[in-house]
Amino acid sequence: MDEIELKTAPADFRFPTTNQTRHCFTRYIEFHRCLTAKGEESGECERFAKYYRALCPGEWVDKWNEQRENGTFPGPL
Repeated sequence: MDEIELKTAPADFRFPTTNQTRHCFTRYIEFHRCLTAKGEESGECERFAKYYRALCPGEWVDKWNEQRENGTFPGPL
């Protein structure tokens, strides 16, 4: 059986809204800042979680979670 290779179109700066990388990263940061400010028991942060989970690839989230645990996360939390 032939293996199918899936690829996406490269980023095109003429269409800035199609590349959601910055949007994904920002929502991830907003979620974790919200948790810090309001606590994990607060349901107010769930909307940010919903946003970043919809926008971000799972591999990125796993990597960022690992970086946060190790203290090497590159973003401002």
